[in-house]
Amino acid sequence: MNTRAPHILGIAGSPRRHGNSDHLLDACLAGARAAGAETDLLVVSAAGIAPCRGCNLCSRNGHCVVRDGMQDVYPRLDAADAIVVASPVFFATVPAVLKALYDRCQPYWARRYVLGQPIEHRRPGALLLAGGGGDPYGHECAATTTRSVFAVLGLDYTAESAIRADLPSDTSAQPEALERAREIGEALARDAAGRLGSL
Repeated sequence: MNTRAPHILGIAGSPRRHGNSDHLLDACLAGARAAGAETDLLVVSAAGIAPCRGCNLCSRNGHCVVRDGMQDVYPRLDAADAIVVASPVFFATVPAVLKALYDRCQPYWARRYVLGQPIEHRRPGALLLAGGGGDPYGHECAATTTRSVFAVLGLDYTAESAIRADLPSDTSAQPEALERAREIGEALARDAAGRLGSL
């Protein structure tokens, strides 16, 4: 039986630091730590991730040929026992910096669907979104895109929280949103710990 503390990776998907989605992520990771997890923060905007070239070379061996910051991100994705993504909503989906990371997960797709490599074990995943109120198309595209990436990473989409935040500091006036994020973090830690215990 595995008795180590679960490792939770938080992915900050905004191109701007310390905004609403970052505040949600901070609360979520604090909740995970309170429940006994170790946490790791990945700031996508500082990771140096180029867009996917669409070259399909990863279909040969399941590895990306582009040498940039994503080479440091892959092992962090692999090492996580659970992952939570926090993002603003830009034109109904995730911003370009986060979408670049998502697209660079193509090697995982190639491993699953071209090379036939199975997912060794399932992990929990969650999404925290902060969007303005002026877009009539909502946030469903951001959630769908994230679900697609989670699927190839072997993540079960276990929780989602989406808030309306029109100003950079709107979360300061929404304590219930921060508490919900904290609860998601606690649940992720408990879920991940339970799955580790069954390995």
